[in-house]
Amino acid sequence: MKNIFVIIIMLFLGMGTVFSQSNFKSVTASYSPIEALGFEEGIKRGDPSDVIKVGSLYYVWYWKVGDHVRWATWYATSPDGFVWTEKGEVLPPGKDGSWDDEGCFTPGILVANNKYYLFYSGANNPYRTKDLEKSKTRIGIAVSDSPDGPWVKLPTNPIMVPSDNVTEFDSHRIDDASIIVRDGKYWLYYKGRQWGGKSPRETKMGVAIADNPEGPYVKYENNPVVKGGHEVLVWPQGKGVATLIGKEGPEDVRKSIMYAEDGFNFKKTHDFTNKNVPLAPGAYRPEAFTDNGNGKLIEWGRAESY
Repeated sequence: MKNIFVIIIMLFLGMGTVFSQSNFKSVTASYSPIEALGFEEGIKRGDPSDVIKVGSLYYVWYWKVGDHVRWATWYATSPDGFVWTEKGEVLPPGKDGSWDDEGCFTPGILVANNKYYLFYSGANNPYRTKDLEKSKTRIGIAVSDSPDGPWVKLPTNPIMVPSDNVTEFDSHRIDDASIIVRDGKYWLYYKGRQWGGKSPRETKMGVAIADNPEGPYVKYENNPVVKGGHEVLVWPQGKGVATLIGKEGPEDVRKSIMYAEDGFNFKKTHDFTNKNVPLAPGAYRPEAFTDNGNGKLIEWGRAESY
């Protein structure tokens, strides 16, 4: 897997913070290779988090696994978004028998209260099995005073788990957190897959809300909020919330940008002109945690290459 730099170009009329179905538009992503974090024999990296800037450096987190490398969350820094330096492992798998002893992956980042909160998905060993119970995924949080760590996993982990009701969209797997601050609360968007061996194409997106960064997170009663999308990327857009939907999902959902003024009822506002839409993207979202109602279009981020 090779990482790439993605530039998102929105084609629209009017103010950049206005999204509406009555003014339906298109969106184009252009791609450029980045330096470092490219191909490495026997190693895989994937699912970059959203990007934050601290001082003069950009930070991104992602999973890494391979020959003699356990499935863990790592991070890298960059002065410009193009040239990256891998810094090291930050979240290793848990102890044998724990809920995350197989791996820690699909990280998401939140900055709040002068602390850094690294959300991650965890799975217990053996994860790759036909046994649905053993292949469940859950979400946990690690906290640090610095983006460079050290990180401490919360004793209350996992903070989100699959539903006990097998008819719910997230009764088998729940992972891939993307977090924003909205109306003074913490909105955690995530993907879920229903019990019964559903495929990645049947993944849907939900949201859970908390008064504090560490939770408890309460799932929205009318989840799912998007009936498609295998990766989760959301950002504040004006007074609402926008999300990028990749290649998975129903025809009327996939390969699009969707928008919800209330954060719940998403409608498509943009179609991608690209055949290859951003794959497992993480964006630079400077307004993600400001809660100022002035969120703007994302302009760039990191993604996997096809």
